[in-house]
Parts: sequence; C-alpha cells; structure tokens
Amino acid sequence: MFTGSLVAIVTPFRKGRVDEQALGDLIEFHISKGTNGIVPCGTTGESATLSQEEHERVIAFTVEAVNHRVPVIAGTGSNSTEEAIVFTKHAKQVGSDAALLITPYYNKPTQEGLFQHFSIIAKTVDLPLILYNIPGRTCVNMMPTTVARLAKISSIIGIKEGSGSLQQVSDIIQECGDRVTVLSGDDPLTLPMMAIGAKGVITVTANIVPADMAAMVQAALEGHMDRAKALHYKMAPLFTALFYETNPIPVKEALAMMNKIDGELRLPMSPMAPDNRERLRQVMKDYGLL
Repeated sequence: MFTGSLVAIVTPFRKGRVDEQALGDLIEFHISKGTNGIVPCGTTGESATLSQEEHERVIAFTVEAVNHRVPVIAGTGSNSTEEAIVFTKHAKQVGSDAALLITPYYNKPTQEGLFQHFSIIAKTVDLPLILYNIPGRTCVNMMPTTVARLAKISSIIGIKEGSGSLQQVSDIIQECGDRVTVLSGDDPLTLPMMAIGAKGVITVTANIVPADMAAMVQAALEGHMDRAKALHYKMAPLFTALFYETNPIPVKEALAMMNKIDGELRLPMSPMAPDNRERLRQVMKDYGLL
C-alpha cells in the first residue's frame, strides 16, 4: 500500500494563511498524474512553522480532498514525544492511512531514546507508522540496529531513509527483511536505493513532475531498469536545481513559475536569491516545464 511515488506535498500560502484552494488543486494534479500517495505536513510542507490548528487542518483537508483515492500519510513528527502523540492521534481520527514520524530534532536523543520515543507512539496510537531518518535536518542518525528493534512492533511498517548512505539502506534491509518497507528520502538516490531493495520514495521532485517520478519508480518496481535509468537521468537536473537552496524554497518557486501556487514562504524560509531563481528557471525551461 505504501510504495511507489509518494509526494511530500508543499503547503501553499496566500497572505499568511494556508491556501486551501491551491492545495486542493495540487492534490487533483497529483492524482491525475499517477502519484501513489500524498504526504502532507512534512518538511517540504513547512510543518515546523504551521500552528497546531493549521497542521491539523491541512491533514484533515488532505484526507477529505483525496477521498480514499490514494493513501494519505500524515506528517505527525515532533521533537516532543507528547506532541507527536497528539498529532498522530488526530491523524488517525480524521482518517489518515498512516503517519510519518521524523526522528526528534535538536534534542539529539540516544538510540535508546529513539527506540522509546517511537515505541510509545506505536503503543498509544493504533495507526501504521513510517519512521523518518534524516540526520542532515535533525543531527541524529537512527542506526539500522534501532530500526530493526522497532520493526518488531507490528504497526511500524516502514522507514523513509534520508541518511544518504546506501550502506545504511542495505543494512536496514538486511536486518529487517520484509518487516519494514524502505522508502527513499533523497530523490537522486531513489533508483540506487530501489536497486538494493527499497520500494519507492517520499519525494520533493514529484511536486513539479509527478508523472515522470511515478513512471520511474513503477519501472524500477517492475524490473525495467533501463526505462527507470532513462527517467532518472532525465530528472537529474531537477534533482539538483530543487536543492539550490534549502527545501522547500526552490520547489515552491518552481510551482509559482508554473502558476500552481503563490510561492509564499514562512520565515525563516526566505525568497530565493535572484541568481538561483534564474538558474532554476533555465533548468525548468530546458525540461519543458515553462
């Protein structure tokens, strides 16, 4: 159920408020283009600067707009275990299919702390849970041995792995087998990760090219690696351009260029530097998006 191209969808803003019309239009865009699942309120969705009320509304709105057509994996993580429980309970209440839980950031828990954090959430809320490991954002790397311990909990069914290490991906798959679904958390590494056993990606790039990302992942799942490789190299310039600056600055700028959203960000995310914006525009022109 939780495989394929799963979009880490942006949260559109207009005049300081969540733009639900634009969000609804983006959801329809994704479903029409073959995206396999919607992930609201992740890092790309600027969850860190949403109020609790906004966070819960975005998830509820997404569930309602998707209307069971594809899975909704709600971003419910926090560096406070109690807050993560609150968000995860709400996600279950409104009908999310699963929750995505980032490792606690800033407070740098030990491996035992990580184990206890995710264990108590799993014991408190009966919902499929996908772990999210991204040391570059959180300053803590969840080790494969910890993932293997957590994989013994039946509701922990997957991990979005963003460490950037194929060895770590390999170790997780070797230790956990089929107990967890490994998803890429790094678009350029999606195909290499799938070559060693990952089952898809929670992706930034699908925000602007959902059909190509879905096609690449599906080709890899079906073993058509030449087709998947061709799509990987086609999208490679976008993989780079969408990280000219901190995510989600470039992807929101790209969507604004495509007239899909306003492009508004919340501080401390600031507008893209003019030179980087022009570099991004050229990549998008070359791709045929503009």
